[in-house]
Amino acid sequence: MATYIVLGQFTEQGIRNVKDTTKRAQALNDLAKKFGATVTATYWTIGQYDVVAMIDAPDDVALTGLLLSLGAAGNVRTQTLRAFSADQVGQILGKMQ
Repeated sequence: MATYIVLGQFTEQGIRNVKDTTKRAQALNDLAKKFGATVTATYWTIGQYDVVAMIDAPDDVALTGLLLSLGAAGNVRTQTLRAFSADQVGQILGKMQ
């Protein structure tokens, strides 16, 4: 499984309906399962981004399907970062010449 950090900003629709944000987070957890992914953490934040989620997904294709489905609902825009653990970075560095 690959780990992704997803940064979210509420759209106008999303902020208008902000009282439903925790329900939408639960819906994302449920939707993730359909793509073979798991939301491991969700945080509401102050600053440039309104929400941060940690998601484990089998690959980029699964994550992309999940995030396109999320975006189509119209409540949030996302930016995604691929995250690597210390062990994974060690493996990457071990392959360097």
